Amino acid sequence: MVTAERLAERRLEIAAAPDLQRLLAHLTERAAPLLARLPPVPEHKALLSMDGGVCPKDGTALVFDPWSPDAHRCPRCGEVARGIRHDRAWAKYQHLWLAERAAHLAALAALGGAPAAGARARDILSAYAARYFRYPNADNVLGPSRLFFSTYLESLWVLNYVSAAWLLRAAGALDEATERGVNIVADEAATLIGDFDEGFSNRQTWNNAALAAIAVWFEDEGLARRAIEDATGLVQHLRGFRADGLWYEGENYHLFALRGLLTGAGWAALAGLDCFADEQLRERITLALLAPARSALPDLTFPARKDSRFGISLAQPMYLETWEVGLGRLGMGDAGWGTREVSGWLQALYQAPATKLELFESYLHDAPIAPIPHPPSRISLSWWSLLEMPPALPDAEPWRPESVLLPSQGLAILRSGARYASLECGPYGGGHGHPDRLHLTLHADGVHWLPDPGTGSYVSRDLFWYRSTLSHNAPRLGGESQPMSDAVCEAFDAPEGGDWAWVRGRWGPLNRAVVSGPAYLVDVIELTGGEERLLELPYHLAGRGDVTLPGRWEPGELADEFVSRVERFVPEGRDAVPIVIEHAAAGARLTLHLGSAAELLRAEGPGVPGSGSQATFYLLRLRGRNARLVAVLEPTTGETAVHGMTVAGGAVEITTAKGVERHHDDGTSWRVQTPAGTVQLAGPVESEPPFKPILEIDPARPPTGAAYRVAHPPALDGTLEGFDLSEPLRLDAEDQYRRAE
Repeated sequence: MVTAERLAERRLEIAAAPDLQRLLAHLTERAAPLLARLPPVPEHKALLSMDGGVCPKDGTALVFDPWSPDAHRCPRCGEVARGIRHDRAWAKYQHLWLAERAAHLAALAALGGAPAAGARARDILSAYAARYFRYPNADNVLGPSRLFFSTYLESLWVLNYVSAAWLLRAAGALDEATERGVNIVADEAATLIGDFDEGFSNRQTWNNAALAAIAVWFEDEGLARRAIEDATGLVQHLRGFRADGLWYEGENYHLFALRGLLTGAGWAALAGLDCFADEQLRERITLALLAPARSALPDLTFPARKDSRFGISLAQPMYLETWEVGLGRLGMGDAGWGTREVSGWLQALYQAPATKLELFESYLHDAPIAPIPHPPSRISLSWWSLLEMPPALPDAEPWRPESVLLPSQGLAILRSGARYASLECGPYGGGHGHPDRLHLTLHADGVHWLPDPGTGSYVSRDLFWYRSTLSHNAPRLGGESQPMSDAVCEAFDAPEGGDWAWVRGRWGPLNRAVVSGPAYLVDVIELTGGEERLLELPYHLAGRGDVTLPGRWEPGELADEFVSRVERFVPEGRDAVPIVIEHAAAGARLTLHLGSAAELLRAEGPGVPGSGSQATFYLLRLRGRNARLVAVLEPTTGETAVHGMTVAGGAVEITTAKGVERHHDDGTSWRVQTPAGTVQLAGPVESEPPFKPILEIDPARPPTGAAYRVAHPPALDGTLEGFDLSEPLRLDAEDQYRRAE
């Protein structure tokens, strides 16, 4: 957020910068319908339900139209849904949209000299001040809230609400009556939000940001210290962005938490802590800004790891704005490491193809969203960019992603031209983690051949499918999903300028090695142990195809509530190795050579979220004490390079158009003998040192107390009869706190 002095400086910057002038014009145009009439303010608190907000016919999410409170259209079938549950689902986005519009209008009043916009912003602020206590703090899912069903949504809302009031006051456009109303709302919101500390969570970044904003509004030093510096405050939440920069819950929640962090950091600066002026904090934030760029898929979507939305472009306006604001903050200090990298990444995103816009709780600037794709542009972002983005993008080298190991995340990425392969070999990832250790992702030639499906709706039954091992390209044992546990990366080597790279990960008794060469990938899974176990490995291939080997499909068995049409492949003849599967999609082809004597199944399960259809997948099944599955994957748009493969002992021989290439697993290294010479890949990975907090403000102290032995168990009848009362019972430690609505 900004001061009155900074607003004056920003007006001069806008007058001198063509991009900022065009952004101001865009925001002025977007505000016109708001000035014509006051949008509807929901009469209801938002409600989370399984059927509200989705089409009764096909389950598609209904279109959010801020001007249509009681008629909600399905984008797929065109039917209009009505009813209180749909209205209350609509209310969630409407509350958020209205607060965002208040900030939008206030920014126009403060920076664009638009008194009518300021008046409409005051109307919205006053409307909520009059209604706020009518919304009950009940029917909540995740913490207290009046407008919503979860505390973090109240935080998102109040941040825009207080931002609007702050901008109006800084511009001298906030009257006393409106300010009194804002005071009442902010005070109650602080009580609700402060009553529910979620610990280390992506949502808590927004709760902290909201409390910091309210603290600055009231000049409350104690609340500011709690929101910014306490054990679960804004600064300590930087620990969620691990040493490699990526948030521990994956890219989807990384981007959400990063936007919350930057929002809170703006308010923290007004409270006296400039995160970008502190070298250590600035470095961690810079790593966080760059982390999604390092793991991005070739089509500039983020991989749907853990609980993530699938197929979401990183060129979405909300994400562009996050990097623009981050770049603006980096530029306020001495320009150095990070500034050019973020600028280069932004320039790559602005050159991306037109993107279908998505609905986000923390960014509703474009609602109602048009169904046609929208080219990414810095001159069509929201009011926050008008306040903080750089007047122009700094010059930078083109963005060139490289193979990389993100050690804290345990994500190893092997890039070769437009081909991307990654292996999950790290921590589970908390409550949003998936049982997908040693999952393999493959994206090549514009096709997401082996996707991580992410997660669909949290209130849909298929959530259990997407949170299963079977929905991933990851191994499982005993026919069950992996238990919640961590994997480790044992080796990674991607020599700069080289054609070969590899990674080996271990999870329990399993290890998986993926070797990337100029034309193909080698994929080897090994099971070790003293007992015989059932090993299964799914491959969820995109496109359409089948086995090329002569044979037939017979009914098979694969017990899972989401799986149907299970078949097993019976090859003709006795020599059935290797089995070759070919799939085609979008003018490209993937050939999968299976070099192990394993049972091959084919089945159907839910497709990737949003597809609305079933999809075919394959599964290898093998029982043994020391089992091994070997595969070669070749994506191409031309002639195939791999003509055959054989597996003998620890070696894999691959016949190519240029000759035979022999692969040897040497334990701690991988050796490739090609007609052109021998390549040795090593790179053992050391375990990361134990986590240390960035800032140790108040070291945690374990609770202490007296516990006396009694001769006979108390009756536990609601009285103190039978207890030793010589010492008081204290319930003042944080882990003893309980909240009752």
